[in-house]
Order: sequence, then structure tokens, then C-alpha cells
Amino acid sequence: MTMKAPFFLPFLLHAATAAAAPSQNALRPAGIQAERIHDLWLLTVAICSLVFVAVLVALLLALWRSGRSDATTAPDVASLAAPEPKLKRSVLLAVGASIALLFVLIVADFQTDRLLGRMPLSDAVHIEVTAHQWWWEARYNDPEPGKIFNTANELHIPVGRPVIMTLKSSDVIHTFWLPNLHGKKDMIPGRTSLIRLRADQAGTYRGQCAEFCGLEHAMMAFLVTAEPNDRYEAWADAQRREASNVLSARESRGRQVFMERSCVMCHTVQGSGANAVFGPDLTHVASRQTLASGVLPNNRQQMAAWVTQPQKVKPGTNMPATALSGEELEALLDYLGTLK
Repeated sequence: MTMKAPFFLPFLLHAATAAAAPSQNALRPAGIQAERIHDLWLLTVAICSLVFVAVLVALLLALWRSGRSDATTAPDVASLAAPEPKLKRSVLLAVGASIALLFVLIVADFQTDRLLGRMPLSDAVHIEVTAHQWWWEARYNDPEPGKIFNTANELHIPVGRPVIMTLKSSDVIHTFWLPNLHGKKDMIPGRTSLIRLRADQAGTYRGQCAEFCGLEHAMMAFLVTAEPNDRYEAWADAQRREASNVLSARESRGRQVFMERSCVMCHTVQGSGANAVFGPDLTHVASRQTLASGVLPNNRQQMAAWVTQPQKVKPGTNMPATALSGEELEALLDYLGTLK
């Protein structure tokens, strides 16, 4: 006798997976800026719903009062011969109410924009975010040059501290969108824009390019981890460190493969002599949760697929396929695994 899995098991698994995934939801604000945008959204939905219900009630009332008719019923044109002051008053009342509600929305939008610009910015974290087709470059700026560092596709920010992001694009128009923490902001080549946000709840939040930017637009995601300040500072200190040169024989062989193949032509690994900036900085790639800008989980198997068959994973990507022997690939994966 075989036991069948409960029919609802797939739904439970799907729900568990969704609950474990990083949040990307404008209806669950995790910061003060997102809360203000959320409040404006609720007001807009409430007013639009009220207008919709009023129109629906008016339509149903008109249908109920008109009575039944058929093909032989003569058209009712009595209103052409006699004025209808009651109907005129109703129309004027509806127009007045519409103007008043529209005025409320205009004032609320103006007030929300003012509040977004008034967030205190003392002790802010400064991050320069540059969008590329199809990945994100992040540069953490600091008055002390020795504390500046780069990363890619995954950001960390401290809870309760403001963050000022300078947004740029290196190629086409992109849009930075991190719905749990703020609204959308366009990134136009040759221009610089700013977005100010603050995370008030710890968590990992998913962001996405919100402007169609080419073939792999849908695969241009990023993660933002908001954490207590001490954990953020520990993460930042780790990101500033160069890659370790204490390697096993096979890891050293992997670094040799990295330096002799096309990897070194696009990527930086601090401390290794690889300083190209065409692709993401890989100095700490093993510490990231995902690969290929949120497309793959970061593990050995997916890293191998990304290195050897990037066009299959993300068609159109600028990442070239790297032909490697089995020994070279295993050694390279060992080396990349040390970059934490």
C-alpha cells in the first residue's frame, strides 16, 4: 500500500519558499520613506474605491428607476422639453466632489514629497550605485580613502542610519527600485540622481531594475541586507580586506587559471593583481548569496554553470563562456570559493 502525499503539500512548499525568499513588496514598508509612500498609496486607493462605488451605485439606481422597456417602447425625451433642476444639482454635486477629492490627492502628493526630502541625514552611509547591462556596481564612499570599497549586486546597510545613494548608469536608462524601502528612481546615462532611504527593520530586501533596459532586464535584480550597525561595520571591514594569499596547491592552481584565462580581463580581485573593471568585483564573491545579479544561488554547482555556460543561464549577457578542462574548472572553483 502506497501513501499519497496530501494534495495541499505543493501549496505548503510554495508558501514556505515564498516566505523564505527576500521581500520585494511595496505593501510591507520597512523604512520611513517607504511608509510615507505606502500611506499615499492607501489614500489614493481609498479615494478611487469611493469614486468607483459611487459611480456603480448611481448606475444601478438609474437602471432601477428607468423601468422595463422593449422594442416598441417610445424613447423618453421628456427632459428635452422640461428642465430637471434636481438632476442638474446632482451633476454639479458630483463635479464638486470630484474636484475636492482631486485637490486632496494633489495636496497629499505634495506633502509626501516634502516629507521624503526632510529625512535627517546625519551620519549617513554614502553608496554610489552604477547600473550596467545587466548587473549593479556599488561603491561605498568614505572621507578616509582607505575605507572605500566596491562590491556588486548585493548591498548591506545599517538599520536606523540614513543611506544616501548616488545613482548612475553606464549604458542605457535603468530604474532603481527597492519597494520595501523607497520608490523608483530613474538612472539616466550622463546624469546623476540621488535617493535617500533608511531601513527601520532588519531583513533582506530584493530590488529590481524597473525600466526595460534590454534582453535580460528581468534578470537584473539585487539584494539589500539591513542589519544592526555592529554587524554592518563587521561586514564593511571584511569587504575592505584583500583576498587571502594563503592558498592550498589546488587553490593556487585555480588562481593561476583565473589570471591566465579571460577572467582577469574583466574582473578585479584585490590583492591578486587582477584589476579590470568591466565586470563585477569578485574579491568577496563567495560571501554573496546569489550569482549573475540574482539569477542563481551562489554554490559550487551554479558557479560552474555560470563560468562555463553563461549564455545558457542568462542569454545576451556580456559574460563570455570560458572553455576549461575538468582539472582547471575544479581548481578555479576552489579558488573562487576562497574569496569570502
